[in-house]
Amino acid sequence: MNRKITLILLISLVFTSQAIFAQQQTLELDLTLPLFYSVSYFAAAGDESYIPEGILNNEFYTESIRLTKLAHDTFEIGDYDASTGFAQEAIRFAQLSDEFVSVQLIAEAKRLVDWADKNNIAKKYPIDYKEGKFYYDTGVELHAIEQWNEAIFAATKSINIFAALESGKSVVRGLPKQYTVRTWQKERDCLWNISGYSWVYGDPSKWRLLYNANKTKMPDPNNPDLIEPGMVIDIPSIKGEVREGMWRP
Repeated sequence: MNRKITLILLISLVFTSQAIFAQQQTLELDLTLPLFYSVSYFAAAGDESYIPEGILNNEFYTESIRLTKLAHDTFEIGDYDASTGFAQEAIRFAQLSDEFVSVQLIAEAKRLVDWADKNNIAKKYPIDYKEGKFYYDTGVELHAIEQWNEAIFAATKSINIFAALESGKSVVRGLPKQYTVRTWQKERDCLWNISGYSWVYGDPSKWRLLYNANKTKMPDPNNPDLIEPGMVIDIPSIKGEVREGMWRP
């Protein structure tokens, strides 16, 4: 019974290792890697979570799927030794797939960083460049310590930023740096409620951060309840998040 429980855990771990690739389940996949062109596949997709199919469905991933099926099949007929071997191999190939994807995405991020350097993007779009370069450097560091999934995430974020610039698009940001106060009567604007907005902090109790950052702008700096419609307040970052521009309804 203990061996059976161990096998169940092993097979569950296989699925955990393959979770990032869960949207593709077929074994008959095109394993030819796509070429990256001057305008990235990522920019064309318009989705930062997009990974080209030829990278996503690589030979290591498809082998891990095959081995997972064998692990299940042999488990069902009671051949626990064979099932253990297949499950362990499935995990190994899933990890090799993660490493492979990480290498490909970091290479594409490096190409885009080089493009940005040649085109003086750091001067034209300093915020975008700084963020994209940060994610690239982070991806390289995470890859070096074999944190494959985290490296994939960081590299993809970097690619999304630079690819948008390369294709002539602007980088879409969800977090504003400033907010124009509306009325209490209609919108119920006060520092407590503003702090609670999802695109501010999502937590009303953090209102003092807004108060301290905007105290000198207020009609009465000693009264945090007194804010006026039309007043522009600054929204300081608290977790290193990038903020830019004015919030628009």
